[in-house]
Amino acid sequence: MNGLYTILLLIGSNIFMTLAWYGHLKLQQTKISDSWPLIAIIVFSWGIAFFEYSMQVPANRIGFVGNGGPFTLMQLKVIQEVISISVFTVIATVMFQGESLHWNHVAAFICLIMAVYFVFMK
Repeated sequence: MNGLYTILLLIGSNIFMTLAWYGHLKLQQTKISDSWPLIAIIVFSWGIAFFEYSMQVPANRIGFVGNGGPFTLMQLKVIQEVISISVFTVIATVMFQGESLHWNHVAAFICLIMAVYFVFMK
């Protein structure tokens, strides 16, 4: 069960991370934050990132083999990266209508899946 909780928390964490890193660009695109100073954008993003960390830290603690979880540190990191790029792709294609997937993006995803395979090899 710890593995499932870890993955669900990582998905939630990466949703907030992607919104913190790129959501302000959508706000700018929709003219909501055009007049905001850069420091306001940073504080806004930090506010969102709080929720990212509130899920990321427990995910790593629950999932880490040293705390009774099923994943090594390397496995946690590779899982997080694959979830991160997957969440980013969904959010980018939904929020930013001009973004689309191309063959090289698919090739990169295949490489990431291979990375997960290799990191779990004994």
